[in-house]
Amino acid sequence: MRYLNIPGLYNSGDEHWQTRWERGYPDRFSRVQQDEWDAPNKEKWIDRLDKTIKEIDTPTILVAHSLGCITAVHWAVTHYSPFIYGALLVAPADVENSDKEHLKGFAPVPTEKLFMPTIVVASMNDPYCAMERAAKWAAHWGGRFVGIGNKGHINGQSDLQDWKEGLVILKELEEVVETTGI
Repeated sequence: MRYLNIPGLYNSGDEHWQTRWERGYPDRFSRVQQDEWDAPNKEKWIDRLDKTIKEIDTPTILVAHSLGCITAVHWAVTHYSPFIYGALLVAPADVENSDKEHLKGFAPVPTEKLFMPTIVVASMNDPYCAMERAAKWAAHWGGRFVGIGNKGHINGQSDLQDWKEGLVILKELEEVVETTGI
């Protein structure tokens, strides 16, 4: 199984768990590269994700963070790839309630059931999305919801290091994928 990281706004820095997972497992993790990390555009981000996915020819799980989660969900309700087996969506950004104008272009958040097994992870004190909103989206998307306590936005500032708990959750998703035969 391979993994495709989909970072959020501003990309994921050196101390972000996505970057650390890429460094720790370079043969299994790759990253979508957006042209404008600071000025996201929904259509451009989805298009870049779709182009990246079209190059995939092995079983892959999407691993998204923040605005990357919303991008992945928009992609999943409008596109398909037989090589995308699941999605780990961590700290989805509440673009519908954001005060950042450039994020509002990603609203509304799709509420269709996704074609793949999904786990949504959220923190109780995430400043960019209430845990209840993330849980509600997980239900809409047909996914499992995991609350991990007070971890902020589950990013580089959350001091998660290699975020071993996240790797365990990712392994659980991989096991679901294997048992469902997708």
